Amino acid sequence: MKTKGRRFMTRLDVGGALSTIALVLGLAMPLVGPRRTRAQVAPQASASAKAPGGDAEKGRRLFVKYGCYQCHGTEAQGGGYTGPRLAPPAPPLAVLLSQLRDPAKDMPPYTKNVLSDQELFDIYAFLQSVPHPPAINTIPILRSSK
Repeated sequence: MKTKGRRFMTRLDVGGALSTIALVLGLAMPLVGPRRTRAQVAPQASASAKAPGGDAEKGRRLFVKYGCYQCHGTEAQGGGYTGPRLAPPAPPLAVLLSQLRDPAKDMPPYTKNVLSDQELFDIYAFLQSVPHPPAINTIPILRSSK
């Protein structure tokens, strides 16, 4: 009876491990997303390469309104295991536009029906306005005491 129990547990362990591997692979594939060639991304990016000026303050409000801060942090500094840092420096506009309109990972798409081009330009202006952090040697507590 113990032998059958041991075989049963072994089969469960193997079956569980295979199920886990299949689940991980099944979930990981959508995160990778379809590969896009430069030609597929370029027309979208070039259409807005000459972006009109955006309003950084309005962009900050939109960054909060659309929930960008939930993954990317309130100052676009990134959120560890969630969204990457967006500023400073801000990514090229073409990259931001491509990622927002047709995300490659588990970020939701922000189509023109959700986020207009002008709103996108305002958010981009906000990202460009985020200041660089101060240099380490200018922070009193971090200066070496000699």
